[in-house]
Amino acid sequence: MRWYKADLHIHTVLSPCGDLDMSPVNIIRQANLKKLDIIAVTDHNSTRHCRITAHIGKRYGIKVLAGAELNTKEEVHCLAIFENADIADVFQEVIDLNLLPVPNDPEIFGHQFIVDEEENILDEEVRLLVASLQLSVDELSDQVERLGGLFIPAHIDRHHNGIYSQLGFLPPALKVDALEVSRRSGFKQFLEAHPEVHRHGVITNSDAHTISLIGESITEYYLGDTGIEEIRLALHTQNGRKLKTT
Repeated sequence: MRWYKADLHIHTVLSPCGDLDMSPVNIIRQANLKKLDIIAVTDHNSTRHCRITAHIGKRYGIKVLAGAELNTKEEVHCLAIFENADIADVFQEVIDLNLLPVPNDPEIFGHQFIVDEEENILDEEVRLLVASLQLSVDELSDQVERLGGLFIPAHIDRHHNGIYSQLGFLPPALKVDALEVSRRSGFKQFLEAHPEVHRHGVITNSDAHTISLIGESITEYYLGDTGIEEIRLALHTQNGRKLKTT
């Protein structure tokens, strides 16, 4: 058992708002420089850069979890994180069936490139990935749970696309593994104003869209290994596993 440093909310160049430097290889190199042990690739409504990033991460001894930042039909952003790309590929089918067919305009939103390890462009996603899914927060939670993933409402303290800004409250019956705060100015006051948040593990991540932000806000996990079930135990403070935000 030891402490592991993790940033579980990182976008690649596939996200339309992701900087063009956010290739899988650059992300891993920066994570290595920041001495991160675990990261999660969480592009908007897509898991298609998870496999290549995990492949590169193995060479650096960095565990890469496969995920996505989902945009529910209520416009709530939530993280779905899975153990590996095989499971994420199955979840991608759920995304593809439910993503609203809005075409991307790169001049407005940015390009959505899929690249290889050498940063060669392999493809470009033509659907707008920041569009909404035709699934509610509850429905997505159920889908993620079905595949053994972690479901985490993202940046709940933000004034847009957070669960409080969109719904006005945290549904008591919603099944979540943790809640993410963005660590923006005023987040402590937000937590004080919403004591119900502390029923769950509260974590922070970088939500990096640029290289320099990777690892700027992390959570440390006390785990037996870097597997997703160990992280789940830490999020729920079970079996001696625990977490701390830094």
